[in-house]
Amino acid sequence: MLLKRFLKYTSLNVIGMIGVSCYILADTFFIAAGLGANGLAALNLAIPVYGLINSTALMIAIGAGTAFAVERAKQNQQKSNEIFTCGVLLALLFAAIYILTGLFFSEKIALLLGANQDILALTTTYLKTMLLFSPAFLMNQLLIAFIRNDKNPGLSMAGMLIGSFSNIILDYVFIFPLKMGMFGAAFATGLAPLISMAVMSQHFFKKQNTFQLLKTGRSLKRGLFVLSLGVSSFVTEIASSIVIVVFNFLILGLAGNTGVAAYGIIANLSLVVTSIFTGIAQGVQPLISSAYGKKEISDIKKSAAYALFMAFILALVSVFFVAVFREGIIALFNSEGNQKLASIASRGILLYFSAFPFAGINIVAVSVFNSVTKARAAFLLSLLRGMLLIIPLSFLLAGAFGLTGVWLAFPVTEVLTVLIAAALLLGILRGKIRY
Repeated sequence: MLLKRFLKYTSLNVIGMIGVSCYILADTFFIAAGLGANGLAALNLAIPVYGLINSTALMIAIGAGTAFAVERAKQNQQKSNEIFTCGVLLALLFAAIYILTGLFFSEKIALLLGANQDILALTTTYLKTMLLFSPAFLMNQLLIAFIRNDKNPGLSMAGMLIGSFSNIILDYVFIFPLKMGMFGAAFATGLAPLISMAVMSQHFFKKQNTFQLLKTGRSLKRGLFVLSLGVSSFVTEIASSIVIVVFNFLILGLAGNTGVAAYGIIANLSLVVTSIFTGIAQGVQPLISSAYGKKEISDIKKSAAYALFMAFILALVSVFFVAVFREGIIALFNSEGNQKLASIASRGILLYFSAFPFAGINIVAVSVFNSVTKARAAFLLSLLRGMLLIIPLSFLLAGAFGLTGVWLAFPVTEVLTVLIAAALLLGILRGKIRY
């Protein structure tokens, strides 16, 4: 019974998250085809800002969703509604900050991220559009998390997939027939979460809906608790953006804009693979949190083991697929037939993707700790792989081995982190869970 529920929740969420990752992958493909290497380089410089918005959305959604699931298992309706209200208020607060940033600081951020005069206008356009659409990204992730935790994972998946497919269609229409360029790509991505929310809105009209907004609530105290549960998810997701920023600066010095464009292909493909692990992590979270609320230790251990095994197997499949088909995959994003770009990407993708069997375990481990409200352990792992290890390793290995060292920084970081994750997970799997 538990295995069946696990497969239902994780499979639906993995499919949905892969669909969500197509937001950026579709942009990558159509921008490469319509705007060439400069467009691809501009997109890769702007991606970290999208990553920051998405990381904030997941921090609020995962934190609030976890707290909601625990209180729901305890049948505490009042606290469940307070948590939902708190999540909405947090989303609106961060959205206001991002909108103001987009209106007044987009060009300065583009310059800070390394955009030169060749790609400054393209980078600024994408950044500003993403920041102005931040309320949609934030609220969409919040609804996905609550509807999934409210025993309706099928609808949350449907919202994610329909939004993603709409993005792909709109990307093509805006970039080619309507010739809207970089703004068209960003505009299509911004519309996708609005379409997703429209699909999911039907949940509020169903009897199974168990959450609603309250007029008042202990917002500050509960908000800090929600953020503490979600901060490791924030760090996990922002890690990709931090890696992109650091790698962009290093690669610019080693291989110029062509190297950044090549890395753009690798980074965006990696978002798809990472979304698989994020999907498993988010899919298993309601099961573990519910079991934790009910003090069902055996179900916690089984769910965690299922998730870790699935992440490892799917990581191996992903690495094998990319290794076999990398030349064809790279060609899809190299519309100009740039041989230097293809050569850099082909070698880099093999080294970079070797990290994923370990990264999958680390991402799921963070979710397991979050799901049983062990925020400090989750935060430690997220901080190690997102900042404390990968940043210094990137500079050290790049200095020693050049571009090869840049690619190796990611797998070395994940291997070191997984050793610590394994030690911490043994405590969970052996039943050392304190309430």
